Amino acid sequence: MVPTSHYLILGAILFAIGSFGVIFRRNAITMFMCVEIMLNAVNLTLVAYSRSFNQVDGQIFVIFVMVVAAAEAAVGLALIVLLNKRRGTLDVDQIDTMRW
Repeated sequence: MVPTSHYLILGAILFAIGSFGVIFRRNAITMFMCVEIMLNAVNLTLVAYSRSFNQVDGQIFVIFVMVVAAAEAAVGLALIVLLNKRRGTLDVDQIDTMRW
């Protein structure tokens, strides 16, 4: 049986990788994937605590977070594709206004 601390450490590492990717990368798709990594790190932490305390609440929250992440992925990818089509780039430094 794997201790809960291993899951929490893995979740912290994943969250750190995602946050560094959002901060230091300038490509919109890469930043989007890093946000997804951060959401999955939070899901892993919630499931680890849920299992540790023998509660189902954390797993229910994970389902809600997954639903929100799926909706965010659909809308976010549509916006990124539209942005690439209109501007011709995915570099967020070059996309500084919301005007088309």
